[in-house]
Amino acid sequence: MAIEPRDQQCQTAGREWACSRPVDRRTATGTGPIRGRVHSVESMGALDGPGLRYVLFLQGCPLRCAFCHNRDTWSLWGGQDKDVDEVWNDLLRYQSYMQASGGGVTVSGGEPALQAAFVAELFRRCREAGIHTALDTSGYARIERADVREMLSYTDLVLMDIKAMDPGLHRSLTGVDPGRIRRFASFLADQRIPVWIRVVLIPGITTTEENLVALASYVRTLPNVERVELLPYTKLGDHKWAEQSDRSPLAGVREADQSDVERAAAILKAGGLHHVWIDS
Repeated sequence: MAIEPRDQQCQTAGREWACSRPVDRRTATGTGPIRGRVHSVESMGALDGPGLRYVLFLQGCPLRCAFCHNRDTWSLWGGQDKDVDEVWNDLLRYQSYMQASGGGVTVSGGEPALQAAFVAELFRRCREAGIHTALDTSGYARIERADVREMLSYTDLVLMDIKAMDPGLHRSLTGVDPGRIRRFASFLADQRIPVWIRVVLIPGITTTEENLVALASYVRTLPNVERVELLPYTKLGDHKWAEQSDRSPLAGVREADQSDVERAAAILKAGGLHHVWIDS
């Protein structure tokens, strides 16, 4: 199934964002809590890491994924301007629920690595308070940056998407080259930071045997991967594209069904991956 071509702005967005600086910042005086752009909060999330979690969705993303369910998070200038204190005081209201369930805090997006200093400060406070932290990321971050490494030093778990294995397909689906993502994954492995890999199963695109065999081979090189989660492609986020006066490039692609998921799981297990999880 072909992916519909996107307009020039969407196609070049990844290259433009690749050169952008981190967007988190302090007050105008250069002192005080770091500020960031927050899209939304899910106070009792159960899908983004272990236990019940406070899920913070940040604004801004360098990728332009054809299957994005959060199309409204792409722009850096949406959402709300908040400082770390505001977010910290809000999440503390749910601390007892998080800890009783073995949960914690997950920062998602958008792409949270764009606001690495903001996330690092939030996760530092979580570490001191004994709250588990998870980073939901595409991995498209400059791993050589000090703020990105500091963020990861306070991260207990990384939920990392692998969009596609073939570089050409990856660029077609996301607008960016996968090289930076692979370097990010290698750093996580070197630092022994636990990772849950997430794979969106798009019929005829990421469900091919070629893609899945390559995925299994690649994941076997990462000793820190604890599980691989299979997420069936759905159209639940299509309305967000329409709200942005846009159209999903996958409008003509069907949703993944149970047979797609079972077939993918079988291929990955045959390829040596024994911790394959199916999203329900």
